[in-house]
Amino acid sequence: MNIASKRVLITGGSSGIGLALAEAFLARGARVAISGRRPERVTQALDELTAKGFAAHGIVADVATSEGRAATLDQALAALGGLDILVNNAGGVRAGRLEHTPESEILAMIEVDLVAPILLTRAALPALRASGDAVVVNVASGIALIGAPFYATYAGVKSGLARFGEALRRELKGEGIHVMTAYPAGTDTPMMASNRAGPELGFSREPASAVADAILEGIESEAFEVIRGGDARAQMIALNRSDPAAIDARLLALKPALEEAVKDHSAL
Repeated sequence: MNIASKRVLITGGSSGIGLALAEAFLARGARVAISGRRPERVTQALDELTAKGFAAHGIVADVATSEGRAATLDQALAALGGLDILVNNAGGVRAGRLEHTPESEILAMIEVDLVAPILLTRAALPALRASGDAVVVNVASGIALIGAPFYATYAGVKSGLARFGEALRRELKGEGIHVMTAYPAGTDTPMMASNRAGPELGFSREPASAVADAILEGIESEAFEVIRGGDARAQMIALNRSDPAAIDARLLALKPALEEAVKDHSAL
């Protein structure tokens, strides 16, 4: 796909990977709308893009609600005149032991990380079909490929998002809409600010711009998936398939330190 002049909607586009994606798309000549639920953060993001010589359309809405999804799509279509690329990037996380995680926080992760992208994609399909050359990008997580302790719900919903994307890709094959899944590893974003785990616990961090560039390269090459984390992550993924007990043993040794480091990790 040639990204120039494409009309792009990025949910959760006011910070982190979403904002980096907005800048990367704009640098390649796309037209971009970003959505976020915090008015001040959307304004700040637009100002940051303007300072770099870019112009995007900002939408203040919560895609975890039906009203927010409708407003997001309606405003994006009005501003862009159609839609070629939908990036389901908005997400939330709450780490910790499952039995200590409030039901409200579990439901919040399910709503924003899984229900919202499914329903927003469903609503956007007519506009994407009208494009004739469209892409849906679902931003999952490396934890969807290797389940980590204290992230049970997050792993569940991100894995669900990945399989949703895989099934939808096959459902839409030959109909002018491609579906790609991205699996970021640890990324230096506001969402990770309350996570104190470092590389020794499997949480290395790369710049959001590196993830954004990889996602755009995946779109351009019509890739099925983009997996970050390098050779070390690829080896862990392979080992998780061939000998999952080995991963269990490795994580067992890290459990006490990991639980302490992620107990306050919350971005909902």
